[in-house]
Amino acid sequence: MDIRYFDDRTALYTAVSEHFQQAVANGATTFGLATGGTMEPLYENLRNSDVDFSTCTSFNLDEYAGIDKNSPHSYYTYMHEQLFNAKPFAASYVPVGDADDVDAEARKYEALLQANKRHIQLLGVGENGHIAFNEPGTSFDSETHVIELTPSTREANARFFSSLDEVPTHAVTMGIASILDADEIILIACGENKRQAMEALVDGNVTVEVPVSILNNHPNVVIYTDLKLPVAIK
Repeated sequence: MDIRYFDDRTALYTAVSEHFQQAVANGATTFGLATGGTMEPLYENLRNSDVDFSTCTSFNLDEYAGIDKNSPHSYYTYMHEQLFNAKPFAASYVPVGDADDVDAEARKYEALLQANKRHIQLLGVGENGHIAFNEPGTSFDSETHVIELTPSTREANARFFSSLDEVPTHAVTMGIASILDADEIILIACGENKRQAMEALVDGNVTVEVPVSILNNHPNVVIYTDLKLPVAIK
């Protein structure tokens, strides 16, 4: 695990952006992407860069269930506003959350993932250690599935909605096994509210109660953080 510490977030996001640009220059063509406030500075940097994703394919980690993809709160909308409108990919996939049979759509999405090896998977981490929407207790063998969101996750995401009541209760998410299938994983973790999860990760104790801890079992993980962790290096 390569942990890269930055005391300046501007420098941190510049470094992550350069990581992506170098990956494209080196021939990476398939990317797993993430959403949320943590990713917005990265996508701003990429929008303003000369990186060309026009021959690349992207797969998003998750989408809310029961929400129209054209809703201002959907991750489909988020990705187009944050990245795709300015930097289009040859093909971009976001899980379908508004289908009549969401479980069937999850299975279709997993089949797409298995047919398209990701060179890089981008991740954030929740305060409770969740990755994508894989909440504590999710099996490490899980593939793309529908999951009920915990109250803490819904509360953390309520800032993007008018009220907590508007936050969906379920989501479609890549499973943990799906995430680990990528060649390289980039994790961005900023802010003291992520410290407990990140310290659990670097502690090395792999447990389903802290989903992010499974990254200890992946051979190629790069972490960008502004938290001084026990094994962090400049």
